[in-house]
Amino acid sequence: MDQIVEKFKDIPTTCLSDAMEGLNNLHPAIKPLQEAYKLAGRALTVKIPVGDNLAVLKAIRASKPGDIIVIDAKGDLYRAIAGDFVIGMAQTLGVGGFVVDGVIRDIAGIKALNFPVFARGTTVAASGKAGVGEINIPISCGGMTVHPGDMVVGDADGVVVIPQRVEQEVLEGSLKKLKKDQIREETISGNRDAILKHLDELINK
Repeated sequence: MDQIVEKFKDIPTTCLSDAMEGLNNLHPAIKPLQEAYKLAGRALTVKIPVGDNLAVLKAIRASKPGDIIVIDAKGDLYRAIAGDFVIGMAQTLGVGGFVVDGVIRDIAGIKALNFPVFARGTTVAASGKAGVGEINIPISCGGMTVHPGDMVVGDADGVVVIPQRVEQEVLEGSLKKLKKDQIREETISGNRDAILKHLDELINK
C-alpha cells in the first residue's frame, strides 16, 4: 500500500493549495459531480482527441487499484468521455476516481454509483472509438501539467495536483497549515474581541 496516499486523503485541497502558493490547482470549472466526493491517489494519465475515448478504456484496463484516471479531453463540452457503464467498470476494477478536463454523461447513473468523478459538466453525446490517444504520458489537464504517478487530491473545492518530487514537502506544509487553521478557529470562534484583533493583524500585516 502507498502509505503517503493515505496521508493525503484527509487533507483539504485548500490547505494543499496554500502549501503550493495556489500554483497547482486545476481549472475551477472541474468540480465533483456531488460535493461529498473526495479522491486521493496516483495519476494514471490519458490524452485523447476530442470525441474519441478508446484510450480511456485502455487506461481502465491498465489501472491498478487506487489509481486516479486523469484525462486531457481538451476541455470539450460536447462529447462525453464516459457514461455510467464505463465508470461502473472502472469502479469494479478498483479505480480510485476520475478527473476529466471535459464532460461525462449518464449523470444519474454515475451518482448512483457513489464514485468520485470530477469533470466540467455533463452532456448527452457519446464519444467514438477511432483509436487515437495515449496513456501514461505527461498531459495538460485543467491548465496543469500532470505526470503519471503525480498525487491527485480532490474535494468539494476542486482538484490539486502534487508533483512526486515535492509531495513530502507539500504534505508537511499542508499539515502545518491545517493545524494552524484549526488552532485559529478554536481561538477566535465566537469571540468578538479575538476576531477584531485577528482582523487588525491581517490588515496591518
